[in-house]
Parts: sequence; C-alpha cells; structure tokens
Amino acid sequence: MSVVGVKVSVCLYPSLALSSRDFSLPSSSLYHDRKILRLGSSVRLRCKSYGKRRTEPVLAVIESSRVPELDSSSEPIQVFDGSTRLYISYTCPFAQRAWITRNYKSLQNKIELVPIDLKNRPAWYKEKVYTANKVPALEHNNRVIGESLDLIKYIDTNFQGPSLTPEGLEKQALADELLSYADSFSKAVRSTLNGDDNNSAETAFDYIEQALSKFNEGPFFLGQFSLVDVAYVPFIERFHLIFKDVMNMDVTSGRPNLALWIQEMNKIEAYTETRQDPQELVERYKKRVQA
Repeated sequence: MSVVGVKVSVCLYPSLALSSRDFSLPSSSLYHDRKILRLGSSVRLRCKSYGKRRTEPVLAVIESSRVPELDSSSEPIQVFDGSTRLYISYTCPFAQRAWITRNYKSLQNKIELVPIDLKNRPAWYKEKVYTANKVPALEHNNRVIGESLDLIKYIDTNFQGPSLTPEGLEKQALADELLSYADSFSKAVRSTLNGDDNNSAETAFDYIEQALSKFNEGPFFLGQFSLVDVAYVPFIERFHLIFKDVMNMDVTSGRPNLALWIQEMNKIEAYTETRQDPQELVERYKKRVQA
C-alpha cells in the first residue's frame, strides 16, 4: 500500500506549539477519499451525528473531508462577500474550540471551514482578514471576531442549533467560573510539563475533578454538554496523552469523574471529528521539546 504525505501546522501557543513538517502515515493507516482510517481490531465506521452522543466511544481516528491548509502560495479569499467563514489551524487547541462548536450546532453548511498553515501563513490573512494574525477567527456579517472563548459564545448565541449555554443561575455561575479558569488551568499544567512546578498540574486536575462532581444529572461539567466542555476538551485531550507518554503519568488515576468525562467526550461526534491523532500529537510534542 502506498504511503501518503500529510502536512500539519502549529498553533501560536508557546507550550503546545507543534512543529510543522511533512510526514508519512504509518503502514497501519488507510487513506481513501480524503479519509484517514487508523486500522485496528476495534475500528468502526462512523455516521454523522455531531450534536448527538454515541453509546460507545469512537475507537478509531478518522479525519474526514479535511481540505488542505492555505499557505503563502494560496490565492487570497474574497473577504466580506456574504459568506461566513471560520479560520482555524487543524492542530490549534484554541481553534478546535470553535470547530467543535460549529460541528455541534450542525453549521457545516452555514460556516465554511478555512484552515490556515500558521508556519507559512498567507500574507493576506493578516492584511485582509484578521490583523491579530491568529486563529480562530470568524468572518460573519462583514466583521471578524477572534478570541476562542468569545467566539464560541458568539457562535452559540448567533446561530441556530442545540444550545450550549446552561439554564439556571447556579449552572451559569459555575460556567462563568470554569470559563474564567480555563487559561489558568492550561498555564498550571504547562508549568509542570516545563519543569517549573511539579505540583501545579496535580492541583489543576484536582480542581477539574471537583468541578465535574457539581451536577450529577450527567457526566459533563454542568451535567449536560456545554461550552465549558468545549473550552476544556482540546487541552485535556493533549495533556492526557502527553503526560501518559512523556511523564508516565495517568491524569485520570484517582479521578473517576475525569475518566468518565473523557470517555463520554469520545462519544460526541462534534468533538471526535476534530480530534488529533494521538501518536502524531505526542511525537510532535517530543520533537518540539528536543528542538
């Protein structure tokens, strides 16, 4: 079977930045019709359910219909032509938040996904689209909105689809607290990964474990799936894999709520469509550290 080269890019986040390079898929992968299927004993094909939960976790990583990233050689997009576009990078956790939100609300036909190669980004992206020159960014109604937490709230409020905003004052208060803590959580975990504070990640994950115990009507932060889960899952996805492989530490050990949350997140199509290949994610992290 022939081997296919795939190009990945990085996110502008110091501790999660992953090197951009061309690499080959292992022989255990099958590439067909823009779909990458990691073969194994538990492979299952998936149907499009997005906002619905599966009864079992997705056990295969399938990257479906991922168009190539735009780079410095790409022709400029006609901005503000009435289209709604979400600019992302496939490997950026901040952009992944907006991508999940788009998927969950079944907006694939309303919001065009435009992936950008952040290592070789088009000059016109900064000049014509988003002067901050970052992702994610949403082009909508002749304006561009950035900053991932603001953006997922905007998409949830301004587009049709299942609501990701909690009802009730108690849940709204916890949502505000957890969304405010999201950046502090990431910084604390990165501090341990960088060797600056060996205890900060433990404290941060203990906070998450406690937060997941607040409401018992479901496995998610607010009981039901919400913007809070969207905000945290791209980072916990990465940290869970990196700690296990690089530091030989399972962040779910002694944290049953977190373990269940990860299991249930892997049943949500809107998220699994955006998920990183675990082996590739860890390898890119290792290469960044060794550089």
